[in-house]
Amino acid sequence: MGQLDGRVAIVTGAGAGIGREHALLMAAEGAKVVCNDLADAHSTVAEIIANGGQAVAVEGNIGDMAVGAALTDAAVDSFGDLHVLVNNAGIIRDAMIWNMTERDFDAVVNVHLKGTFSATQAAARYWRARSKEGVTADRSIVNTSSGSGLHGNFGQWNYSACKAGLAIQVVNASRELGKFGVRANAIAPVARTAPVAATPGISELVGEPVDEDVFDRYNPKNISPLVAYLATESCDFTGQTFGVYGGYVGLYAGYSIAHEVRADRQWDVDEFATVMGSDTFPRSVETRRAGIPPVQGATK
Repeated sequence: MGQLDGRVAIVTGAGAGIGREHALLMAAEGAKVVCNDLADAHSTVAEIIANGGQAVAVEGNIGDMAVGAALTDAAVDSFGDLHVLVNNAGIIRDAMIWNMTERDFDAVVNVHLKGTFSATQAAARYWRARSKEGVTADRSIVNTSSGSGLHGNFGQWNYSACKAGLAIQVVNASRELGKFGVRANAIAPVARTAPVAATPGISELVGEPVDEDVFDRYNPKNISPLVAYLATESCDFTGQTFGVYGGYVGLYAGYSIAHEVRADRQWDVDEFATVMGSDTFPRSVETRRAGIPPVQGATK
């Protein structure tokens, strides 16, 4: 008995890398899988079937709304239902902002943000309709965020913005779709994939594949068990984002107010010059502008 027996899942970006590993593991755990990618989705499906699983492929650009709708249609037509949507598809087009082209910005937004919207809207419409018909079931969305979206990164103005968006979208989804039995969570993975290999700074971190006898911390396979767990009916997390790599999983706390001042009147600028320059609002080395002298009158 697999952890996902009887469940039907969609995995976007399933032709290679992390998405392929998600699809293979979920199928091994008993899920029937719809695999999407621009290309190579059929090869993932062929491997799943060769291993005794069930899967179908829908190839095409997930940024196309018709492709997003086709994924839900394929799940329902082929396997009778849809329980899990893993929004994994992604591309990178890195450049510093002064060099980034409009085309590169739009391409990343189209796949990450619009692609997730495309697949999720179709699934949400189906789940809402089933709920109105009185059919209840546990449904799960898993978005793929990134440390670049949660912490920022050089040269990824487009990618970081999208990945930050995908993290907050699961909060929205948990609120909008919860009444239909839908949970939504996100992961921020670090693994050795083609996009990561092309990212300065991170590519050096993940390095090359290691000997089979040594634990490979950055093998994409390490990410998929958490995704499979988040897809299980027994999981009760929703609206959360998890960092994951190797044998590590961390739960993000999200945005929260760490320091504050209050007054029962309007503040003036001079007061802010003093208060904001004091330790009331401490700065880390990264957030303090280098070479800027302290504000006159501020306490340090």
